[in-house]
Amino acid sequence: MLGQTAADFRSGFVTLVGRPNVGKSTLLNSIIGRKVAIVSDKPQTTRTQIRGVRTTANSQIVFLDTPGIHRARTMLGERTNRSATDSLKSVDLVCFLVEAHTVLGKGDHFIADLVKGAGTQAICVVNKIDLADKDLLIAQLTRLGSGELGEFAAFVPLSGTSGEGIDALVAEIESRLEIGPRYYPEEMTTDQPETFLAAELVREQLIADAREELPHSIAVLVDEFEERTTKSGDPLLAMRAVVRVERDSQKGIVIGKGGERLKRAGTNARMELEKLLGARVHLEIAVRVDPDWQRKPKSLDRMGF
Repeated sequence: MLGQTAADFRSGFVTLVGRPNVGKSTLLNSIIGRKVAIVSDKPQTTRTQIRGVRTTANSQIVFLDTPGIHRARTMLGERTNRSATDSLKSVDLVCFLVEAHTVLGKGDHFIADLVKGAGTQAICVVNKIDLADKDLLIAQLTRLGSGELGEFAAFVPLSGTSGEGIDALVAEIESRLEIGPRYYPEEMTTDQPETFLAAELVREQLIADAREELPHSIAVLVDEFEERTTKSGDPLLAMRAVVRVERDSQKGIVIGKGGERLKRAGTNARMELEKLLGARVHLEIAVRVDPDWQRKPKSLDRMGF
């Protein structure tokens, strides 16, 4: 039962931190076994803390997927950085992600110092081993093992994409958690509501469709949600999403020629949402211009950042 604890049941909170585009969301989805966070090869896709819950007979691990820590140029960037750094002290364990196939850079060193300063036990996760040959991986592990980024409780090489090494990471995490309660129901995989997931899926589809053409300064919110019933008696989730951009020219990019881009994104998001939720979804999307919303406290507050 929720909150009750077996004599050997372990639980705790684990945050995933690292540079933008290091693969935190992909890893989280692989660990949980379903999509709880959108993914993109575009940096700074994740903007808020997303919780993914993994429950077994022996443990419950609550993962926090945080925004990539970066050099902030807007108030939005400052707030997402704060969200990520604040998580370092509020969890039981930190998983610090670096890439297996790239040179350790200033960003890695900066985040490593933040992790060290937090004083929370930490595991260094060497992600994307599928992109590194054997010699490159050994060289990276040697640099990390020599203390280039500091001392860690363990080093775990893995691939969030292929799943290789994920079981080893979970076992390493479980071994370091204390005896504790089940914080969430056994069947729960995320604490995010359907409206958040719908908004994120629309944003993911727009990013995938427009690629470099789409500005980073878009946000998607679901401002209307209603549970209905179809004529045949089946449940129907009706949602209205609003895409916010900063300039009129960006509105045209999001909508696309003849409205095709927005229609395509909505259809793809709806189909994925129906698969994830197991219910029919009616999704409407509008686009609004909110000048310089990334730099306005009131706009950021209204959007939940």
